[in-house]
Amino acid sequence: MAEHPEFESSPDAYHVRLDAFEGPLDLLLYLIRKSELNIYDIPIAVITKQYLEYVDLMQEMNLDVAGEFLVMAATLIHIKSRMLLPRPDPSQEDAGPEEDPREALVRRLLEHERFKAAAELLHDRETLREAQFTRADASVAGAAGEPYEPELEVDLFSLLSAFRGVLERASRRPRMVLPPDQISIETRIQQLLDRLSETEACGFEDLFADGDGSRPFMIVTFLALLEMIRLKLVRVFQTGGFGEIRVYTRARPADAPQPIGDPRS
Repeated sequence: MAEHPEFESSPDAYHVRLDAFEGPLDLLLYLIRKSELNIYDIPIAVITKQYLEYVDLMQEMNLDVAGEFLVMAATLIHIKSRMLLPRPDPSQEDAGPEEDPREALVRRLLEHERFKAAAELLHDRETLREAQFTRADASVAGAAGEPYEPELEVDLFSLLSAFRGVLERASRRPRMVLPPDQISIETRIQQLLDRLSETEACGFEDLFADGDGSRPFMIVTFLALLEMIRLKLVRVFQTGGFGEIRVYTRARPADAPQPIGDPRS
């Protein structure tokens, strides 16, 4: 088996730098699209609740959510509080045009969305083809007369959404009484690489099926997957907007990032 770099083995010491993935505006846009909300008329109570749930989950996993993510949380709570204030009586002569507390946030989201669209247009065509390449099973689907929907590379918040679903389903299963065994990220990465070396690809939820079903094990597995993505050991794709997520092995390029703690990183 090919040798892999040394990984950060302690879950408590492992910090995902979210700025290398996505930012708070990306999370808000993801939640708006996922819930099919009108960006010009955001239900601020709903979006604030969803945003805080994601921030809580990221904090539980020791992800780096300081700074901009917490500022955005405070901004949403402030907007929500302003929305709850009594509206001025429009019949009063001195009552000027009422400002929507969400207006500044909507402008930021629209501007961010435009920048993201422009960046995608300027993206290298070869990289874009790699992110949207058609797999061998497309020909199988075509021969069977079934419509084939190409897979697109997954972003961080789609992974977090899928992971929340895994946690929720696991919480409904009977608890298994097993002796505590805190597996390291290093060990879990090697286990996942060994599994993928046999199949080359597997479903996202299958990554969590071979453990004790505990929340700590699932969190370590998810962190291991994020590290594997960062180190370009795997690629993760999703069918359609919110379809099935699959993990694929890849040949690690020479310019891949180094593990956390490596003096070369």
